[in-house]
Amino acid sequence: MSNALLALRARLDRFGVILSGLCLLHCVAGVFLVGMFGIGGAVLLDPDWHRWGLAFALVIGALTIGLGALRHGRFLPLAVGGTGLALMGGAVAVGHGDEEVVLTVIGVVLVAVAHVINIRTNSCHS
Repeated sequence: MSNALLALRARLDRFGVILSGLCLLHCVAGVFLVGMFGIGGAVLLDPDWHRWGLAFALVIGALTIGLGALRHGRFLPLAVGGTGLALMGGAVAVGHGDEEVVLTVIGVVLVAVAHVINIRTNSCHS
């Protein structure tokens, strides 16, 4: 695989970690601001945020974690990331509430961990 493609995948993995962090921040801020102060519900709890976030996570995950697994042959990042994405999908399906928060938080943490494992595995096989 060319160095340019490897560098792009590494950047996308890092972007995936950042995207996971932003998703986690959005979730925690939403719970805190809406639950504690009753503000921002119309924006922070809009289901479109979750649908678009899941769509971006699926695309970035498929491009980086999926291709990484094909390249280095280690499927741990794919299993961890796939589990995280499935939990995020479940969060979108259950709607707002405690279940959504728990599924989202666990899901985005697993996706971020999968990106980090993928970065480390790819750097070992460069």
